[in-house]
Amino acid sequence: MISKPWLAAVALALTSGPALADGACKGLADLRIESVNLHSAAEVPAAGDLPGYCRVLATLRPATSIEVRLPLRGWNGKLYQVGCGGFCGLLNSDAAGFTNAANFGLRRGYAAATMDGGHWGTSVVDGRWAMNNPVAQADWGTRSVTETARVAKVLVKAFYGEPQRKAYFAGCSTGGRMAAMEALRFPKDFDGIVAGAPALDYTGLVATSFAWVAKANTGPNGQPILSSAKLKRVAEAVTAACASGQDARIGLVADPRACGFSPAALRCQGPETPECLSEAEIGVIEKWYAGPSDAAGRRLYPGGIPKGSEVHWPRWLTGAGNAPPLLPLFARDFLRYMAFQPAAGPAFQVADFDFETDPARTAVMAPVYNAATFNPGTGKLTLAGDLSAFRQAGGKLLLYHGWADPLVVPGLTVAFYEALAEREGGYDRLRETARLFMVPGMDHCGIGTEGPGISDTGIDPLTALERWVEGGEAPESLVATKTAAPGGPVLWSRPVCPYPQVARHDGSGDPAAAASYTCAVP
Repeated sequence: MISKPWLAAVALALTSGPALADGACKGLADLRIESVNLHSAAEVPAAGDLPGYCRVLATLRPATSIEVRLPLRGWNGKLYQVGCGGFCGLLNSDAAGFTNAANFGLRRGYAAATMDGGHWGTSVVDGRWAMNNPVAQADWGTRSVTETARVAKVLVKAFYGEPQRKAYFAGCSTGGRMAAMEALRFPKDFDGIVAGAPALDYTGLVATSFAWVAKANTGPNGQPILSSAKLKRVAEAVTAACASGQDARIGLVADPRACGFSPAALRCQGPETPECLSEAEIGVIEKWYAGPSDAAGRRLYPGGIPKGSEVHWPRWLTGAGNAPPLLPLFARDFLRYMAFQPAAGPAFQVADFDFETDPARTAVMAPVYNAATFNPGTGKLTLAGDLSAFRQAGGKLLLYHGWADPLVVPGLTVAFYEALAEREGGYDRLRETARLFMVPGMDHCGIGTEGPGISDTGIDPLTALERWVEGGEAPESLVATKTAAPGGPVLWSRPVCPYPQVARHDGSGDPAAAASYTCAVP
């Protein structure tokens, strides 16, 4: 319900020029929107590369904090909403770059919206909010995104006097899962959706796969077996075994599935040195590459840590210096507070996870969290829905994932796209609605730029999606650009082709230039 006399001032502003009427922003705080507590609405002046905007803060009951930023001038007529990473819990409205960053849209003239996933947390690895809390779990799983979209659209219409022409959503990691869930379950919320590195099967990934990785690197004394000290040597060996030409020069493994490197090739032949691996270290890496399985050898999650991702392992898997690895922290709180019903509680340790019985125990939470669930018995995925309604609404879904992502490993994203293709009647049919771009060298959401790592702004999926949604121009490739530093000189570029196509060099052009490559089916 919306009924306030100040709305006349908004209508006057829209007919009198680009400047909105005095009080139009402040008046938004007096709106009445179902299930929403509006806390404040205030103008924020232009600063740096951000335009001036009306900042609206609200709580979507019971506990989802949201922020909507409405450009005071130059609105492009569209809404841009973003997801959040990890377990969320933070209203990260000023996130930098592209990943889950509302300001990326605001700079382009969008009305921009973000939220915290339905709860407060001390960090994105804090899962305590979820302990035996089904309402918060459901908000994080699905409700916070679709309800934020509802509220943001009400605010847009109230402020500008007309609804948005188009609505877009972009998210990476957990935000990527949210993006996929929107296309599958809430097909009319957004016209275009970007899903990056989507953690589609949260129960399989963060419980089973993360526990496998953490336990594989824990020795009998409880200490890590493999440290970051030897990872440079492992990365060099993988590149030497699996890359050639330009790829070898830049340390890029274009497709880890075609890489036959075995860590046993670095086995110490005498005393252990930084240049070789002990038997225990070889065992860790072999388990990481293989992915989780039970005692009978049955695969519990599709795909292990991708070869070519080794330069990113310190951040996620081994730690570096005094900084602990992040993957075990995600596993710890997920297993304690989120994976089981009832919750295991704070006494549960990752080491307690039983690969014979515990994966099945997470099944009760799969419908709450997962956009897709891997079935170890059949080796197939169960999807949270299909794209039929999204397709009928004219929606477009652009997925991307880094081939060098050691956190949300890329195997399940490929399996998800293949499952969609099977359901839609083949790749040609699916490509009308959804396209997947696998980015060589890219770390999780472009966070790591070590080695050949492409940053999150090294590709531009939003522009490609806009052209697809608004002009009918389906993306035939994205250009991945590697720079020496953010905003620095370009070192090389490469087209990223729609799956299952891959980039092939033309045989004569500059191997560091994207124009020298074409997309072809392997």
